Amino acid sequence: MPHHRLDGPADGTPLILGPSLGTSLTVWEPQVPALTRHHRVLRYDLPGHGGDAVGGSAVAPDAGPATVAGLASRVLALADHHGWETFRYAGISLGGGVGTHLAVHHPERISSLALVCSSAWFGEPAGWYERAALVREDGTRSLLEATPGRWFAEPERMTGTKLGARLLADLAEADPAGYAACCEAVAAFDARPALSRITTPTLIVAGAADPAIPPAHAGELARGIRASTLVQVPGAAHLAGVERPEAVTEALLALWDGATPPHTAGERGPA
Repeated sequence: MPHHRLDGPADGTPLILGPSLGTSLTVWEPQVPALTRHHRVLRYDLPGHGGDAVGGSAVAPDAGPATVAGLASRVLALADHHGWETFRYAGISLGGGVGTHLAVHHPERISSLALVCSSAWFGEPAGWYERAALVREDGTRSLLEATPGRWFAEPERMTGTKLGARLLADLAEADPAGYAACCEAVAAFDARPALSRITTPTLIVAGAADPAIPPAHAGELARGIRASTLVQVPGAAHLAGVERPEAVTEALLALWDGATPPHTAGERGPA
């Protein structure tokens, strides 16, 4: 069973939170206090990240290349383990890709979806295969110098915070095989042709200063997913929920409360 953590009341509405590549379930900590008021929150780790040992269908040697579909199967296994026939889902970056796959292929399981700094296609595969090869050769510590500038609009300030430092430590300690397998899953992912099949109410959050997944990717998601709302968070890069936690938390709560989300910067999907 993938490493995960449960928080919130046992009778709360089931909510699964997916992390981004290179982070752990810790990346959602700023949102947990608000989300656990009415939700039973399940946070999980990607293979080789946080408390998750490399193994299982996503990265097993005899299972072939890792895929987002394989990661999504791990999520469904967690939901089944806890007896959740349906659940709300929110994911950051790769975690959002997992949610997109679930909404396309298992719509009966997802009651609502939030895609935070995510994309239907994460760019040319060659770059991801190169990163996978680099990490297998030199480990994830080789990524530490460049990562703060991708994760944060204000890297010097954020890396000086307790949470920022913890997330960078998570990256440094990630298992190279698991991280590389997730890179290969990202490389093979392309949900653009299937976005119109998503009928789940969807919130799309973009960091206005995200160099890893620029806001144009969020616009593409919003144009493809009819029942979507697009929120752009000023002053935030890739880990918008860490850098601007209040804005992301309010947008998530608005999705589930049925209110108009704040900080929309005048943008709504479909665009």
